[in-house]
Amino acid sequence: MHHFFFYFVFLSLVLSPTSSSPAELQLLMQIKASLDPHNRFLNSWEPNTDPCAGSFEGVACNEQRRVANISLQGKGLSGQIPPAIGRLKSLTGLYLHFNALTGDIPKEIAELTDLTDLYLNVNNLFGEIPPQIGSMSNLQVLQLCCNKLTGSVPTQLGSLKKLNVLALQYNHLTGAVPASLGDLSLLTRLDLSFNGLFGSIPVKLANASMLQALDIRNNSLSGKVPPALKRLNSGFQYDNNPGLCGIEFPNLETCTASDHLNPNRSEPFKPSGALQKDIPESANVPSNCSQTHCSNSSKNPQFGVIFGVMGIFIALTVTGLLTFTWYRRQKQKIGSAFDTSDSRLSTDQLKEVYRKSASPLISLEYSNGWDPLAIGQSKNGLSQEFLESFMFNLEEVERATQCFSEVNLLGKSNFSATYKGNLRDGSIVAVKCITKTSCKSDEADFLKGVKILTSLKHENLVRLRGFCCSKGRGECFLIYDFVPNGNLLQYLDIKEGNGRILEWSTRISIINGIAKGLGYLHGNKGNKHSLFHQNISAEKVLIDKRYNPLLSDSGLHKLLADDVVFSILKASAAMGYLAPEYTTTGRFTEKSDVYAFGMIVLQILSGKRIVTAMARHAVESCKVEDFIDANLGRKFSESEAAKLGRLALLCTHESPNHRPTMQAVLEELSEFIVTP
Repeated sequence: MHHFFFYFVFLSLVLSPTSSSPAELQLLMQIKASLDPHNRFLNSWEPNTDPCAGSFEGVACNEQRRVANISLQGKGLSGQIPPAIGRLKSLTGLYLHFNALTGDIPKEIAELTDLTDLYLNVNNLFGEIPPQIGSMSNLQVLQLCCNKLTGSVPTQLGSLKKLNVLALQYNHLTGAVPASLGDLSLLTRLDLSFNGLFGSIPVKLANASMLQALDIRNNSLSGKVPPALKRLNSGFQYDNNPGLCGIEFPNLETCTASDHLNPNRSEPFKPSGALQKDIPESANVPSNCSQTHCSNSSKNPQFGVIFGVMGIFIALTVTGLLTFTWYRRQKQKIGSAFDTSDSRLSTDQLKEVYRKSASPLISLEYSNGWDPLAIGQSKNGLSQEFLESFMFNLEEVERATQCFSEVNLLGKSNFSATYKGNLRDGSIVAVKCITKTSCKSDEADFLKGVKILTSLKHENLVRLRGFCCSKGRGECFLIYDFVPNGNLLQYLDIKEGNGRILEWSTRISIINGIAKGLGYLHGNKGNKHSLFHQNISAEKVLIDKRYNPLLSDSGLHKLLADDVVFSILKASAAMGYLAPEYTTTGRFTEKSDVYAFGMIVLQILSGKRIVTAMARHAVESCKVEDFIDANLGRKFSESEAAKLGRLALLCTHESPNHRPTMQAVLEELSEFIVTP
C-alpha cells in the first residue's frame, strides 16, 4: 500500500504542469537558430531554461504550459522561417512582422491548426504562398503584405471560413483574383493592391456580405466592376487599373460592348500563352475555343501551322506587354521599412492614398465596446471630412514605428510611451501611445478633446498631425511632428565641454516663444478655445533645429482620465512647477500656467534644473552675477537679465492675483525683445 502511495506521488510530480515540454524547448532552439542565425537578438532563448517561466523574450504559454504565442515583431531578425515551427501545435498567434526575414513561407506552417493570427508582413520573403494555408481553419488574420511573394493567390484561401483580414499588398503576385474569396463570409478587409494581378473582379467576391474594404489599386485588372461594390463607398479603392470600367464609379469610364466579349461577365478572362498557368483553378475561364473554331482549324494543317505561329507571336507580344506593365507597377511601389530607397509616391498621391484608406482600415479596429472613432455613428460628432483629414490607420502607425520597436522609443511614462516614426512620404513623426485605461471613458468627452487638440495651430506648439485608436491593442495614438533637438531639460545643468550651451540671445528667444505659445493657449490671437496647459515644464518644451521652442502635450489632459491627470500634476509639483494654490483649491487656472512659466524662466537664466532658494534671493537682490548661468561668462545683457529675473519672480508669486496674465507677460517682453 505504501509503495502504491509513493508511486502515485511520483507520477503526480512527473505529470504536473510545472514546466514546458522538453520537445517544445528543443523546437524553440531550432526556431531561434533559423530566425536569428547570428544570435544577435534572441539571446534570452537559452537551452536548459523553461520557456514558460517568462525568460524567453516574445514567448507566451497557455494554462497547459504549451507555447501559445510568439511575438517577435520589429526585432531585426534576418534569418528564415523554419519548417519546425509547424510542430508547435498549441500556437494561436505568430507575429514575425517588421523584420528582414528571407526565404519561402514553409508549407509546414499550415500544421498550426489552432493559429488565429499570422503576421509575416514587412519582410523579404519570396516564393509562392503555400496553398496548404487554406487548411488553417481557425485563421482570422493573414498578413503577408510588403514582401517579395510571387505566383498567384491560392484558391484554397477561400476555405478559411473564419478569416476577417487578408492583406497581400506590395508583393509580386500575378494571375487572377480567385472567385473563391467570395466564400469568406466573415471577410471584412481584403487588400490586393500594388501587385501584378490581371483579369476582372469576381461577382462572388463583390457580394461578400461582411466586406468593408477592398483595395485593388495598382494592378492590371480589367472588365466591368460589379455594381455591388458601390455599397463600400470609399472602402473600395481601384485606381491605376486602366482596364476597369463601371457605372457610377468615380474616375471609371462606362463599359461598352468592346470592353470584353461579354460586358456583364465579371469572372477572370483567360490570357494567352504561359501566363495561363497563373490562373487559379476556381476561376471560371472560357474554353480554349468554340467547337466551330476547333473543327475549322483541324481541316487544313497548313492553316493550323500559320495560326500556330501567329498564336505564338501574339502570346509573346501579350507576355511582353504584361511584363512591362508589371514592371511599371512595381516602380510605383512605396519603400518598405527596410528599403527606403524605393521610389515613393508624390505628396499629392500620398494625400489621396491616406484620404481614401484611413476610414475603412480604422473602422475595422472597432467591432463593439469602447469605440470613440467608429465611422457613421452620429454620436461621435466628427464629420467624415474631419476623420479623413486627421485619422491614421493602425497599419500606417505600426509601419512608421517598425511595430513600436524599442530602437525607436523616445520616452516612457506611467501612462504613455513615445516612439520616433517614419511615414511613407519620408517625414519624421513622434507617435505617443496612450493606453485605453488612461483615456476618458466617456466617448463624448474624449471626442471633444480630440477636436480641440486638432484645432491647435501655432508656431510655438508641436503640431498634431493625426490620431488613431486600436481596440485590438487597447491604445490610442497621437501623431505629432518630430522635433529634432530634444527638450529644454537637456540644455540645463550643462558642464563646459559636455553639451551645447545656449547663447543669451537663444535663451531670450526661447523664453519669448514659450510665452507666445502659452498666450495662444489661453485664448489670445486666434485660438477660439481657452485652454490651460496644466503640465508645462522644461521637459515639455521641445527645441527645433532653429532652436525655436515648441510646447508639447498641449491640451492632452482633455483626453486623459481624471486620476491620470492628477498623477501628472503630482509629478509636476515634485519638480516645482505646480502653483502653491492647487494644494488648497484643487483647481487649475490660467495663473497656474503662469507660475510654471516663471519657474522655467528661472531655469533658463540660471542654467539649472533645480532653482534653489539662494538663486531666488539673488534675483530678488538684483545680484545678477549670482543667478545667471556661469557658462555664459560675460556674454549677456545685465539689464535684460535683471528684467527677466523680476518678471520670473512676479510670475511665481504665491498669490495668483499678483501674477500677470500671459498677455501682460508678452507686452513686458516686447519692450526689450525684437521679434522678427
